[in-house]
Amino acid sequence: MMTAARTRLSGLYGACLGMAMTATLVPASPALAQPAHPAHSARTASVGDGCSAADAPKTVEEQRLSSEVPKKILARSGFDRFATQLGSSLCGVTRLADAERLVTDHGRALWKAAVDRAQGRGPDGGDLPRGDDRPLYWARLGMTKALRAWTPGFPLGDADRAALLGRLERASRGQDSISFPGGTGIKRVVVTGFDPFQLDFEIRRGNPAGANALALDGTTVNTAAGPARIETAMFPVRWADFTAGTVETTLLPHLTAGPAKADLLVTVSQGRPGQFDLERWNGAWRGGSPDNLWVGETGTIPVPPNVPTIVPQPQFVPTTLPYKAILAAGVGPFPVLDRTTVTEIPAGGGTPVERTDGPTPGSTARAGGGGDYLSNEIAYRATLLRDAVRARIPAGHVHTPVLLFGPDNTAEITDPTFERNRREIVDQTRRIVIVAAGAPAEHR
Repeated sequence: MMTAARTRLSGLYGACLGMAMTATLVPASPALAQPAHPAHSARTASVGDGCSAADAPKTVEEQRLSSEVPKKILARSGFDRFATQLGSSLCGVTRLADAERLVTDHGRALWKAAVDRAQGRGPDGGDLPRGDDRPLYWARLGMTKALRAWTPGFPLGDADRAALLGRLERASRGQDSISFPGGTGIKRVVVTGFDPFQLDFEIRRGNPAGANALALDGTTVNTAAGPARIETAMFPVRWADFTAGTVETTLLPHLTAGPAKADLLVTVSQGRPGQFDLERWNGAWRGGSPDNLWVGETGTIPVPPNVPTIVPQPQFVPTTLPYKAILAAGVGPFPVLDRTTVTEIPAGGGTPVERTDGPTPGSTARAGGGGDYLSNEIAYRATLLRDAVRARIPAGHVHTPVLLFGPDNTAEITDPTFERNRREIVDQTRRIVIVAAGAPAEHR
């Protein structure tokens, strides 16, 4: 299925997320049916501090901050402080270089606070249970809103502001702080998570993949093959960021030879109710569903310039996770399914068909086992990059069950069912990672 790798080395890293941050202000496709929400051109309220623009534009994600649910989540976690602190600190900045350091430091402080809170370190900050991933998401949006509104006393062009937003995004998602111990005798594992999504249908939503990333980051676990150190990073639910290369920027250093190279890569997202899915095939197709900005993208997944890839671009890329060992382990209350289904256009053309036994030779992808949304896309990008650099490590995607509220809860931001559901999903995901890290090669 794959031919020799075409190596297109670094060059996207500094600019890719700045490009994506600029793209967040592009209006959503008018063809998409979508719930009513404020227009993209909505303006921030004047804060009267002399360094914030009263008419700064907000993204669709940032506009949702005005709803009561985000306000409650931030107040009940203590994470409402981060946007205020960043805005105040920016007021004293007089040079771009200082702004770059400042937004990176504040972003990393937010990520550390979210990880510490999830892992039981430091004060609660409020009565919201510690394992909740939502405070990180809403606090980050408050910070990007503050940075977008900042009017410094020196010239700041659109490209520089976009680059600052990119720095803040990467730092507050743990993407620039993956760090493994040196030496031998310990396995190195990278696990990824996602922001909440589909918030215009249910703004209270969390994402167990994000909660899992916070619970696992920087932890050491015991596996059948010895200890393993786990490092995690979070990703946005935005097509533009993926197009710009956020996945490749984050993962490439951990797929190439050196002390940062991982022994296992597991991308994780929320999937179907009541079950885990191990996705055997990742497809090279975007299906067009709207992201968190109400933007849809349809077409072949674009590979960023200047990164290693394979030519011609493969339509399907397989998992190399030890799925046999995971399926045999019986690691928790939810069933774990081996998902081999794909949707393809058979060789020679025709109507897309669903196959339960994987792709056929020469077919064109229309969905991987994990669908045609960003969960499939992160899996495709990660496994394509794995093969392009010939990283012979287990890498693939796990879909978690859907995180649900209790049946009678229509308004509260949490309830016992929600908390138990998240805790059980996170615990079982952890056990899946432990099994994967300890499995011998013959179980892959």
